[in-house]
Amino acid sequence: MSRMIAGAAALMMATLGMTADARPLKPEQEAKIKPAGPAENCIPLRSIRNTRVRDDRTIDFYMNGGKVYRNTLPYACSSLGFEERFGYATSLSELCSVDIITVLRSPPVSQGPSCGLGKFQPITGAPK
Repeated sequence: MSRMIAGAAALMMATLGMTADARPLKPEQEAKIKPAGPAENCIPLRSIRNTRVRDDRTIDFYMNGGKVYRNTLPYACSSLGFEERFGYATSLSELCSVDIITVLRSPPVSQGPSCGLGKFQPITGAPK
């Protein structure tokens, strides 16, 4: 039994995604952000270059090729904006609006609250 738990933990760690780059935008920067098409349910994991946590409800996903998706969580995720990083586990090659992220606390690294993602809205005007 403990072997199965260890194996599951290794799988989760192998599929963890993290960010450590929270940057709330200034009001004038936020005003420049505009939707750039319909929201999508999923984005390909292999194309995610970087993420930026903006606050407890907002994560920007910077993709290879320059596209940016904003994910506005349906509900605030306590301490996401403070901790500035999160993990996720998926067996798919995509991150989807039905997936759950978990806030990572530190030091030492431990799991915080888990929260559902929203749809991925392509945007323009996000700072590089």
